[in-house]
Amino acid sequence: MSSFTIYPAIDMRGGKCVRLLQGDYDQETVYGDSPYDMAAAFAEKGASWIHMVDLDGAKEGTPVNHDHVIRAAGSLQARIQIGGGIRTEEDVARYLDAGVARVILGSSAIADPGFVRRMLQRYGGDRIAIGIDARDGFVATHGWLETSEVKAETLGRELAEAGAETFIMTDISRDGMMSGPNTEAIASLGQATNREVIASGGVSSMEDLRLLAAEQGISGAIIGKALYTDAIDIKHAIAEVEVR
Repeated sequence: MSSFTIYPAIDMRGGKCVRLLQGDYDQETVYGDSPYDMAAAFAEKGASWIHMVDLDGAKEGTPVNHDHVIRAAGSLQARIQIGGGIRTEEDVARYLDAGVARVILGSSAIADPGFVRRMLQRYGGDRIAIGIDARDGFVATHGWLETSEVKAETLGRELAEAGAETFIMTDISRDGMMSGPNTEAIASLGQATNREVIASGGVSSMEDLRLLAAEQGISGAIIGKALYTDAIDIKHAIAEVEVR
């Protein structure tokens, strides 16, 4: 059985730990005042990876909440992956040099494909993940505020050829809705790229996790709201579906 990893999600805005509904900045719930404390709690419960998102960074186009990420990367046992507003080589280097395990490039994959290719060549596909956020099969960019005319699978294939090893696929319509992930779309990205795909958006129950873990080509799941509302217990989830 191939490995499957659970990634608890910490979305940061204004220095706090929040969740947005379908990426809508006007529909925010605050779940904690300290992203670091939240990350430490997840690590203590057995999380081997933590998925952090700089929502301010995604909107501004430059990292804003980086201090919390760097602190977590420097002092927790769990590995940290970070996305949101990472658009320059300096941004990437600052995170990776500070001990962040993986940097996620999203909007720049459309806006600046040359940059993404350079980062893949320089750091390798294990340290640079590609975040593909899709709405109706098309890639959305800039904190989901814009939708491109590029199909998710087309972009995935191009970047796999450029060295990408890990994709994070978010179906925006499912994000924060607790309606179950779009397993079909996630699995088809895995088939199109022949690379590992981490599912994001809509995971709301243990049954969702079991289905994702059983699907070939899906190597993990990012869980946000379901952890914060106690719909899923992270210790139980790790014990049942994680394969390392």
